[in-house]
Amino acid sequence: MRRLSFADLLSLGSLGIRTRRLRAALSALGIALGIATVVVVTGIPASSQQALLDELTALGTNLLRAQPSPRQENPVLLPESSVAMVRRIGPVTSAAAVANTHARVRRNDLLDPGHSSDLTVLAATPGLLDAVNGHLRSGEFLPRPDFPSVVLGHVAASRLGIQDVGEHPAVFVGDSWFTVVGVLGPMPLAPDVERSVLVGWEAARTRLGFDGHPTVVYVKAREESIEDVRAVLPATLYGEVPGLVQVSRPSDALAAKRATQNSYSALFLGLAGVALLVGGVGVANTMVISVLERRSEIGLRRALGATRGHIRVQFLTEAVLLSGLGGLAGTALGALGVAGYATWHRWPVVLPPPVLATGLLAAFVVGAAAGLHPSIRAARLTPTQALSV
Repeated sequence: MRRLSFADLLSLGSLGIRTRRLRAALSALGIALGIATVVVVTGIPASSQQALLDELTALGTNLLRAQPSPRQENPVLLPESSVAMVRRIGPVTSAAAVANTHARVRRNDLLDPGHSSDLTVLAATPGLLDAVNGHLRSGEFLPRPDFPSVVLGHVAASRLGIQDVGEHPAVFVGDSWFTVVGVLGPMPLAPDVERSVLVGWEAARTRLGFDGHPTVVYVKAREESIEDVRAVLPATLYGEVPGLVQVSRPSDALAAKRATQNSYSALFLGLAGVALLVGGVGVANTMVISVLERRSEIGLRRALGATRGHIRVQFLTEAVLLSGLGGLAGTALGALGVAGYATWHRWPVVLPPPVLATGLLAAFVVGAAAGLHPSIRAARLTPTQALSV
């Protein structure tokens, strides 16, 4: 038997597609819809899941808070280098600290020095906003830690009557004026910061008599390692007696997030399996009919000298090409559907690469499997048998 070159094989395999374009398009449409279903039923839940996970992450699933145990009569002093020490822990992605300066804040120097606004003056390290998922409503966050400037928490700004920094307002902290350079938005992960006036670390040292020892250390770490980081934090911050350091437990939102990931993974597998089954049945039906319709063509080619091997490989190639075209179209159609739906709901667009690759591979495999048996059966017919059908 004379072997067909790859170019001849593609030419023969695409003959039916090129000469019967409408039939080929309709056949590929069934395949495309099956593969598009796979992409849509996995991509839309994946986008929805990612949106939910982003919301849960914003609740502090990877945030820990370390401080001296409040049950002590004389709480220990955390080291001045606490932030630098914590940042050396491998899974830690961000760390910052605040410290109570025990200074009083007043709207102006005319108020009684004993006046209490129930606001705390905290010294803060530069990375605080990143560590507690905070954001500025106005201005900037302590651009110069040694400069007499403050950033007001959301509640503190309301109590002091300062909503923005447009006119460069100032407050009286201790016995000095401090310029307000920023106002924070709501910070549900750190309500104590909302009720505070934040001062640069060095400015607190030089102007407020701050001793440099942190009161609270905020730590953000990779979620998969959050329990391990929590276990080593006390020994990192106070190696002499780790039990004197209290570390918050991971947020309940982390457990909810992990449960959500597991449930959605099972849902993806179930939906993808159903979609692949439906798509596979459609592909098989399309290819069986396609091969049976052309038995007269098979008989004619056999009468003109084509071998059984030529018949088999021609129709098998056509089945794979037709399925592949349908798979490509279905993948593109499904991706567009997922992108449009996710954008409409303001979700992140998630198209898992394994799903896209699986959809294409399934199209080729199912097409080949569906076309294999009918092409072999047709190739076994003699020219007279095939032409008589």
